[in-house]
Amino acid sequence: MKKTLKAIFTVAIILAFAKSNTFAQGCVAIRSTGGLCTMSEHPDSLAPQGSWLFNTNSRYFRSYKHFVGKDEQKQRIEQKTNVINHAFTQDFSLTRNFNNRWSAAIDLPLIINNRSSLYEHGGSDRRSTQAAGIGDIRLTGYAWLLNPQKSHNGNIQVGLGIKLPTGKDDVMDDFYNVGPNGASRRGPVDQSIQPGDGGFGITTEINAYYNFTHNFGMYGTFFYLFNPRDVNGVSTTRGGTASATSIAVTSNVMSVPDQELVRLGFGLGTKHLDFSGGVRYECLPVRDVFGKSDGFRRPGYILSAEPGVTYRLKRFSVYAFVPVALMRDRTRSVADIRTTELTGKYAHGDAAFADYVINAGLSFRF
Repeated sequence: MKKTLKAIFTVAIILAFAKSNTFAQGCVAIRSTGGLCTMSEHPDSLAPQGSWLFNTNSRYFRSYKHFVGKDEQKQRIEQKTNVINHAFTQDFSLTRNFNNRWSAAIDLPLIINNRSSLYEHGGSDRRSTQAAGIGDIRLTGYAWLLNPQKSHNGNIQVGLGIKLPTGKDDVMDDFYNVGPNGASRRGPVDQSIQPGDGGFGITTEINAYYNFTHNFGMYGTFFYLFNPRDVNGVSTTRGGTASATSIAVTSNVMSVPDQELVRLGFGLGTKHLDFSGGVRYECLPVRDVFGKSDGFRRPGYILSAEPGVTYRLKRFSVYAFVPVALMRDRTRSVADIRTTELTGKYAHGDAAFADYVINAGLSFRF
């Protein structure tokens, strides 16, 4: 019985927390990394050889609070000039467990985003733009570094994968009151609601756990997406003409940024329920590790508290995780720094963040 409970808790920690679907919230355009990331099941050390795991995950957030650095621009809400993003992602993932150490997964996200603002539509009327479609597909291979049959208290899993540019990065919509005599103009929607970023990426993951008892332990996750492509060539002018300054600092086209995620926390398992609590750090860096960092991006990070609960049966589980923001920081971009150097005036763009993200889903092993 003790061995069984330990096995259940191990699965709960590794399967529920090894990766995370909800990359950050709002205009800091950190996109979903896949439904297998927030599910309560994933490639695990206890899975039967040759088994499959299906997961579907729903993600929703509403970003509406603007920050410049760590300073919240509360007047934007009071003046009703804030940008409001509604983002919904439905992820479908399928995992193949080859044996108790090796597995592979594919994830397909379906995205529906809506963005309303005044400044994009002439400044007097709040209007909306939308983007929907398939997001960027991920293919990932996983391996446990230690033999799961011998390492019962803890283990480390590594993952290496690719992100395919299957999501459109140039979805267009109408912008109102921006042309001559208040006419509308058609152009690419904002970077934050585009389904894809337009680049091939390499994903790296490290997932670890340690059990103090048969039903209590800790987990840790590190995820990094390398996006070597510099810019995707999509205009940021919403169908208009780029200014000389934006061309000079390259903010007239969209950047293809890296992404980072770190999670640490503890979990408690019972017969059918698993409870967890931890901290979550999501970051869109100012500069990429490989390649240039030109183009327009809204770099920044979010530090969140992340409670979660999973109801588990033998082959089926249902879960919910709700990261709640503790700290939000819109850092200065390369374009901000270049603008300051070019004009002699300090430049620091803003970004809208959400207060929390709702993730809920179910998984089934067969």
